[in-house]
Amino acid sequence: SGGETFLASLSLALGLADVVQAYSGGIHLDTMFIDEGFGTLDGEILDYALKTLASLRSGGRLVGIISHVPELKERIDARLAVHKTDRGSTSSFEFA
Repeated sequence: SGGETFLASLSLALGLADVVQAYSGGIHLDTMFIDEGFGTLDGEILDYALKTLASLRSGGRLVGIISHVPELKERIDARLAVHKTDRGSTSSFEFA
């Protein structure tokens, strides 16, 4: 299902970041962006994924999520929102 695929991709990305850091001679990968995948998750897996990402953030990594899933908007306290207009796009920071 989508949940297992998403969690496997997240695990591989985290593992790859650790391997690159270990073999790169001091390079630190402190930022991670995740583009989508959240729409395929059920509530339980979404909770698990967000707890995992929160633990990365508390460990000093910056985690950016690119998503259209409304439930994520409610659960993330700081957002850069992009709004489509007739004249292009605007953006604003939103804080919960």
